[in-house]
Amino acid sequence: MRLPGRGRQQAPGWPDYLADRAARVQHPLLKDYFAAGCPDPATPIGDVPMAALDIETTGLDPRRHAIVSVGVVPFSLARIPLRERRYWVLKPARVLTEQSVTLHRITHTEVESAPDLVEILPELLALLQGRVTVVHYRHIERPFLDSGIQARLGEGMRFPMIDTMSLEARRHRQSLWSRFRRWMGRPPVSIRLHNSRERYGLPAYQGHHALVDALATAELLQAQVASHYSPDTPVSELWS
Repeated sequence: MRLPGRGRQQAPGWPDYLADRAARVQHPLLKDYFAAGCPDPATPIGDVPMAALDIETTGLDPRRHAIVSVGVVPFSLARIPLRERRYWVLKPARVLTEQSVTLHRITHTEVESAPDLVEILPELLALLQGRVTVVHYRHIERPFLDSGIQARLGEGMRFPMIDTMSLEARRHRQSLWSRFRRWMGRPPVSIRLHNSRERYGLPAYQGHHALVDALATAELLQAQVASHYSPDTPVSELWS
């Protein structure tokens, strides 16, 4: 079974991969998630149910750091029903550092009585199930979720994501114009969430809060599609 890779040319492998995982995994939560599958790669993005996901962590290495909060905002290209949003502060497996407390403003007192990741997995996976997950920088959400679930359920999980940072990188880091800018010695265009939103005239939100960043990511994708794609764009052109 070929595992879908990072390139867009491999994206159509996701439905087959999820079906294969559904047949192989043992844990009921993961079996239900994978069995729900994902949209056909040719599905127009305007018809795709999505869920913006943001994870705040105590660091950047899933082998040494832990998830401290999770925010999810289900949405579509047409609307963001905020009543369906979910936010959790989690008790990390490792002690909070001073840097983490300063960055996320989540204190030792808050995490002391917070649930472990395994306690929110039923609700979290139910929210993501059957939807395409949207993140800003999949190299945080994907490995941390995979590692955290692997540690608790004995089986990991990978699934398709639309990465709004990757979409910005296509235009501002990988295009001929961006290469020309580098050749001219110009600094690279920032593709961080705040700066990316600014380019589309979206309001500035306070960062490093999982729920706020999930909402910010959902709005950013809507703006990206409106500016550079169309509701008829196949989802396979956007997911990784």
